[in-house]
Amino acid sequence: MDSLLRLVAVIGGSIVLTFIAGRLTDLLLRRADARHPETPLWNMLRRCRTAVRVLLFAVVLRGVYRQIEWRPLQDHEAAVGRILTLVLIGASAWCVVLVTSAVVESSYARYAHGTRDPSRLRRVRTQVTLIMRIVTAVVAVVAAAAMLLAFPDLRAVGTSLLASAGIIGIVAGVAAQSTLGNLFAGFQIAFGDMVRIGDTVVVAGEWGVVEEATLTFLAVRTWDERRITMPVSYFTGRPFENWSRGGIQMTGTVFLHCDHTAPVALMREKLKDILDGCEAWDGRGWDLAVTDTTATTIVVRAIVTAKDPDDLWTARCAVREQLVCWLAEKHPYALPRVSTSAAAAPPEYEDRVSKHAPGSDA
Repeated sequence: MDSLLRLVAVIGGSIVLTFIAGRLTDLLLRRADARHPETPLWNMLRRCRTAVRVLLFAVVLRGVYRQIEWRPLQDHEAAVGRILTLVLIGASAWCVVLVTSAVVESSYARYAHGTRDPSRLRRVRTQVTLIMRIVTAVVAVVAAAAMLLAFPDLRAVGTSLLASAGIIGIVAGVAAQSTLGNLFAGFQIAFGDMVRIGDTVVVAGEWGVVEEATLTFLAVRTWDERRITMPVSYFTGRPFENWSRGGIQMTGTVFLHCDHTAPVALMREKLKDILDGCEAWDGRGWDLAVTDTTATTIVVRAIVTAKDPDDLWTARCAVREQLVCWLAEKHPYALPRVSTSAAAAPPEYEDRVSKHAPGSDA
């Protein structure tokens, strides 16, 4: 009976001590957050309170469980100690990940508050996202290794594996060549500033915005809300268009096929009128010129500018639609057409035919 009461007292005391320490830590973080409203770090650290309580409970119980004189516990003392060690390692890894996440996110929030350059924000956001994934992966691997070392039998297995590390490394490198290539490509994208979250890109003929970036793949959201998942090695091994690189303002083109009799000068004036009434046009530049001819049509190219890819798309659609409607209403002869009348014969052909006609003097 005394041993059972001691068990309840030790566990209950550990819970109470953990609760008090957790409340005290949360109170200190609240006061720090109230004194320093310029940074969200202290409020973000409050998200770690559950992990901290689990860690404190494991530490306290790991230190005092040997004092419990309960026969079933004493018979399995090694197993209980090993379980508490695993909980301690897992809770420690959990706390490290949460604290690192809070520090990184608060740093990014302060940087975003003081920076108005959207391209820099996208670059830092991409780097922060990938850094957190790297930290999480490293902590998970270290925690898993520490848990395995807690078992004496696995230590011997680990020693034998280390003896053949060369062969295993070669085999693993060949088997995971694609995975490792994507992993290193993820590092290159994160710190090489090739593509960032929020960039407008054209990959495999699809136009979209980079929505998510990981160490192995990038997700691109297209204009019709589809998601294209591309391995990061695609962006390091193939050319792609990044419309957000070096500024988001852009110049676009609109091509029209018209008849040879199209009034190009009037079309140029109409283009200026259309752009003056288009809110998506940023006023930086415009032009209209004949860039090519074919046997039946001419190719007219209109140039428009906009402050970002979305406005450029809107401006191009407006110019294309209004120019075609204006030509159809005011100058229908300027639209492409298929001629079905007989072609006029050249003058020398008519002279030759008249000379050899019956009844001619020749």
